[in-house]
Amino acid sequence: MDTKNNEIKVASQSNGAKGLLFGLVFGSIAGAVSMLFLAPQSGKKTRVEVQQGVAQLRDRTTEAVKDRVDQVKTRTDQIKTDLKSKATDLEHKGKDLLAKQLGNVSQVARNGKKAIQTS
Repeated sequence: MDTKNNEIKVASQSNGAKGLLFGLVFGSIAGAVSMLFLAPQSGKKTRVEVQQGVAQLRDRTTEAVKDRVDQVKTRTDQIKTDLKSKATDLEHKGKDLLAKQLGNVSQVARNGKKAIQTS
C-alpha cells in the first residue's frame, strides 16, 4: 500500500516538473513575442536583447530541470532503500515462520511415532 502511494507521489512529482517546464517555455515565448511587438527600439538592439533573454531562459530552465532531476533521484534512492528494508524484514519474518512450522511438524512426527509404537 505504501509502495503504491510512493508511486503515485513520484508520478505526480513528474507531472509537476512537466508543468513547470511547460510554463517556463510558454511564458518565455509569450514574453519574447510581446517584446518584439512593443519594443520602442531598433530591430538590431531588440534581437540582441532577445538573444540575451533566450540565453538567460535556457540557463534558468537547465538549472530548474537539473534540480528536479536531482529531487527525483533522491526520492528514488529513498524509495529503493525503504523497499530493501521491508524486503529484509519480510525475509526474516518468513524464516522465523518457517522455523516455527518445521518445529511443529517435527513435534507432530514425534507424537505420531510414539502413537505407532504404543499401538
